[in-house]
Amino acid sequence: MVASKTELFNEELQKRANLFKALAHPARLQILQYLAQTRTCLTGDISENFPLTRATVNQHMKELKEAGLICGHMEGAKIVYCLDIEKLKEMEEILNGFLKEMHLPADFCCALEALSN
Repeated sequence: MVASKTELFNEELQKRANLFKALAHPARLQILQYLAQTRTCLTGDISENFPLTRATVNQHMKELKEAGLICGHMEGAKIVYCLDIEKLKEMEEILNGFLKEMHLPADFCCALEALSN
């Protein structure tokens, strides 16, 4: 059996990639922003707040939930969605750590840009 190419990378890089993948769609970013701005958990169908179909919003919610950025639980016949604050703090640490590891100086510019000058 052939190994997944992601398995060729260390566990920390895989974890980062999965998290960054969850953020790699504007709809998911907007959902996170919406949950943060409303400062409340949302019950039931939230698709009316987005320019997407209910099925598409639900798929994005599923991706965010699988990444651990939001949590959802049943209340009666509806699902209540909330930000997972601890996971968001972890995401902030992961992103900050990743950027620090890159050691980008303040005056960094693209090598190709420098060559064209």
